[in-house]
Amino acid sequence: MRTVQSIVSMICTLALAAPPGLAQQAPAMAPLDPAVHQAPVGRRTDPKTGKFSWITRPYRDRDMEPINLKNSNRAEMLIRAGKIYLSLQDAIALALENNLDIEIQRYGPRLADADLLRAEAGGVIRGVPTNVTQGSQSAVNFVTGGFGGGTGGTGTGSGAANAGGAQSGTLFQVTGTAIPNLDPSVSFNLTKSKTSQPQTNSFVSGTTALVVDNLSFNMGVQKQFLSGTGFIFNWNQNNIETNSPNNDLNPFYRGNFNIQLTQRLLQGFGNSVNSRNIRISRNNQRVSDIVFKIQVIEITRSVINLYLDLVSFNETVKVRQKAVELAQKLYEDNKKQVEIGTLAPIEVVRAEAQLAQAQTDLIVAETQVLQQETIIKNALSRTGVDSPTWQSARIIPTDTLPVPTDEPVPEYEALMVTAMEKRPEIEQARVQINNTKIGLSGAKSQLRPSLDAFGSMTNNGLAGSVNTLVPPSGIPIVRNPDPFFIGGIGLLYEQLFRRNFPDYAVGFQLNVPLRNRAAQADIANDSLRLRQQELQEQRLQNSIKVEVQQAVITLRQARAGYESAKKARMLQEQTLDAEQKKFALGSSTIFVVVQTQRDLTQAQANEVSAITSYNQAKNRLNVALGEVLEIHNVDVGEAMRGEVSRAPDAIPIQ
Repeated sequence: MRTVQSIVSMICTLALAAPPGLAQQAPAMAPLDPAVHQAPVGRRTDPKTGKFSWITRPYRDRDMEPINLKNSNRAEMLIRAGKIYLSLQDAIALALENNLDIEIQRYGPRLADADLLRAEAGGVIRGVPTNVTQGSQSAVNFVTGGFGGGTGGTGTGSGAANAGGAQSGTLFQVTGTAIPNLDPSVSFNLTKSKTSQPQTNSFVSGTTALVVDNLSFNMGVQKQFLSGTGFIFNWNQNNIETNSPNNDLNPFYRGNFNIQLTQRLLQGFGNSVNSRNIRISRNNQRVSDIVFKIQVIEITRSVINLYLDLVSFNETVKVRQKAVELAQKLYEDNKKQVEIGTLAPIEVVRAEAQLAQAQTDLIVAETQVLQQETIIKNALSRTGVDSPTWQSARIIPTDTLPVPTDEPVPEYEALMVTAMEKRPEIEQARVQINNTKIGLSGAKSQLRPSLDAFGSMTNNGLAGSVNTLVPPSGIPIVRNPDPFFIGGIGLLYEQLFRRNFPDYAVGFQLNVPLRNRAAQADIANDSLRLRQQELQEQRLQNSIKVEVQQAVITLRQARAGYESAKKARMLQEQTLDAEQKKFALGSSTIFVVVQTQRDLTQAQANEVSAITSYNQAKNRLNVALGEVLEIHNVDVGEAMRGEVSRAPDAIPIQ
């Protein structure tokens, strides 16, 4: 028997000495992106180490670095003579490094790591942010009836993008079997007390007022495990001295230590039930990575559209400048002809009105460019338009609008397969369904009766000195205590560890709910939510298919619109040339020439707008297929670090 007791004591001691994580490992999950989850959130950022840091570490707060509002060096490298020479790839790189929406989303994986740390302790998880902030929209023409570049980034692209960017969380209400507290705890108690109790009968105590001085020490250790096992160790020790002459020992030491093991056998049994929050938290780490990727996709989509619109607006300015030049030349020519008497004075007024309208259109176009530059600066800088070096600098796009080519659009079925494989929202929905299934195990466990087995072992001890007190009668008492108990505190410890006076207990406790309605309601609720999520996944797939189909239709229409705008511009150029020749021969009027010039200007602007619309339609299709990051060489790991390894494009030689 004592051999068995020794083995049990050794096992319990090793359980206490084991590292906390060793006894509560949850089932293995897919590895996370090392570029995102590089270190546990719990690590301090300051080197506070010391000889006893391993003891004090659990009781110190985790210092977090302050927010970073410093722009990357790339922003300075693109400035030359007060101008920002910006290519599309540099614009994307600047957004990955400096955009505040991406910076805010970088805290998502760290929040998920903190939630995992909480789950590993047995705490209730708090969830991770899942909303994505919509990217900036392009400037709109403030003159009614005016025209600008492309669509201005009006397409949402990413199905998870939400205007306003409210950060909501995927929260889980813990139902079903309670999850054990997985962090061990140690308690200590040291008490010095003195009591005085009047006695109704002095026969037992030998005195009319019993006075007891007690110095007590208690220590306890508790630990629970994912298997449903509980371990408790208690140590109790008392140093007692009384004024009773009837005690054989006075003062004396009394103590015991107790080891108790419990095991849940039905409700709350097994790692799969008790580790569900840990597994959900690990899934949430993946969710946070997916949400960050969706945010990067959304910002990349927005920056591409912003850049294309800026190029378009600049091209529109060039068209308007050319229109002003033509109107100015017409005005000056008419003035000369009026002076020599070959033209009516009213034609000068008409030409001047045409010039004023062209100048107004030019001011509108230039204003739109300034507005667009401000929006882009805000999207590519942590400090927005307050950045000292960017505040007054003009943005010079170094890329031109790609002219539509005759590249064929892939078959619809192939596009659907690509979208289902690459859209991160699909994976996010499936992870959330998996989380609900994991949480459902707790509700199923709650349906079972509660059956707990327990066993305990207690060792008792007693040691003290022979009582030398004389009764009030003055007649000494002849004492003959057992020599086994004569001794100090060392004898008490010997008795405890030799297990001279052991107690044992084994048993079980069964609790059977007769109706169990709360557990049935929880499992019904979780099952219904699971069905809803499965339907939502199907709805998401349907929505993505519609999005891809609409993107293909938009691309084809944009291609046809470009061809039509191009042909209209060419025909309008021929018409203007013919009218100018007719006017020179006197067979046309200045009114017709002015109207034809205005039509040509509009046709040229429409062609620029059509090219922009086509490129933005391609961008929309790339986003719908989940390929926009791949096409533009965006690395999510670099986006998480805020450091793009690609060198800035060379500044064009002026």
